[in-house]
Amino acid sequence: MRTPENLGDLIDTSVDPHKLALIALGEPDEAGASQDAHVTFGELDALADGVARSLVRAGLKLGERVAILSANCPEYVAALLGIMRAGMVAVPVNFRFPSALSTFVIRDSGARMVFCDVARLADCPDDLPKVVFDSAGKQGFASFVDPGLFETVVPAPDAAAMFLYTSGSTGKPKGVMLSHRSHLWVARTRARAQPPETHRFLVAAPMYHMNALTLVLMSLYGSGTVVLLPQFTARMYITAIERYGVTWLTSVPPMIAMMLREKDLLARTDLSSVRFIRMGSAPVSESLLAQIADVLPNAKLTNVYGTTEGGPIVFGPHPDRHEPPLLSVGYPHPEVAVKLIDASQAGPATGVLAVKSPAVMLGYHNRPDLPLPVTSDGFYVTGDVFRRDELGFYAFVGRADDMFVSGGENIFPGEVEQVLETHPDIAQACVVPVDDDIKGTKPVAFVVRRADAALNEEDVKRHALMHAPAYQHPRRVWFIDALPLASTNKIDRALLRAMAVASLQDSETA
Repeated sequence: MRTPENLGDLIDTSVDPHKLALIALGEPDEAGASQDAHVTFGELDALADGVARSLVRAGLKLGERVAILSANCPEYVAALLGIMRAGMVAVPVNFRFPSALSTFVIRDSGARMVFCDVARLADCPDDLPKVVFDSAGKQGFASFVDPGLFETVVPAPDAAAMFLYTSGSTGKPKGVMLSHRSHLWVARTRARAQPPETHRFLVAAPMYHMNALTLVLMSLYGSGTVVLLPQFTARMYITAIERYGVTWLTSVPPMIAMMLREKDLLARTDLSSVRFIRMGSAPVSESLLAQIADVLPNAKLTNVYGTTEGGPIVFGPHPDRHEPPLLSVGYPHPEVAVKLIDASQAGPATGVLAVKSPAVMLGYHNRPDLPLPVTSDGFYVTGDVFRRDELGFYAFVGRADDMFVSGGENIFPGEVEQVLETHPDIAQACVVPVDDDIKGTKPVAFVVRRADAALNEEDVKRHALMHAPAYQHPRRVWFIDALPLASTNKIDRALLRAMAVASLQDSETA
């Protein structure tokens, strides 16, 4: 494989410029005809060059930032590559943020220009030039692109390629600075482990998120084909698998859980092409794994872990080929050093995970007020609590900042959720803390029943008391049709906690 120095220069057109790089799904037209777009590697490479030429012609300089505020589309990928080829920094922006927050991200990054789609045009700052992907006018993408070859900029060592902003669930979003070198290592390492060229990858998570973005880059580097959804809907996700013979799914557990609820569509859809499922960004339950095995029996499922700051490569197979425990995320990757802070060094241990690899971030943009969560010897301290077993496999316990104390006992919501989800009638559960006059805080739960299950609050409490310490059992249980998702497709714990507080207040005043 080629060894590019610029992250935007991943495409090797000498392999096969006519091979499909992207299949982008669109909504059917009024007659029901498909509006899908097919883009070859040669076409995508030319578009990226055209973007780079136009950025330079517009007067942007090396290292200046260019924002992207849009749903997934082929033009998004071309803009991303072109920005980096020109030596500028791509800033994918969370399009699910409220307008004020997306404006904050664009301003904070110092962006000189914004690429967007029509749906988000109104959310772009008025004083910045805009290029609109799905417009045929003067601001349109086709009008902006300057066709012709471009000599890709060779970046300085550790020059930033991208800023990815964290979700901002606690305070303002932080811009994570990621280098060309770090994410070229990610693309090469993942492509070497599982060559992409024979696969079709289904990407429905937004490209402002590490999960989707790094998969697209890896597929481009290894000459795979990405089937790209504008954003996730369960029915479009299922339909795309059959229509395009998808072999590889990358997803987060709440997305798969929503897919599994579409029983009528699943029953009449051929999903036999799927060979691999890569699950990450949130903990997966035994119940969900069992359901996936029923619906996708040909697929090997890998439970993975990564962070924006520390990269998506942390764990992998065991060197002695031991099978990982069901909920494990694997054994430390041979090119990654890990350690558990404040944990014993032999046998089972629990502690906060610290990671050292070529993918660790350069730092936070424009945030001198924040202490850098990187140790003097280069370990990124994740804030995630893990447990290591006797064979060296790691399993996620919970976020250190999600932990709460109830009557003097430490409670990690993820541990309680795993217990609840062993109940045969529970599809998903989320545990959050609420204030309590005696305990300080106490756990409560939101539960999604399996279809046709006759489950009540006392059943859930009884199950928790039978299988976990009494202090962990949820004092109240509410049943909902689906767990709400935050902008990163993770469960929106803040919203559920607010719902719990409101419900308790209503019951007190009733």
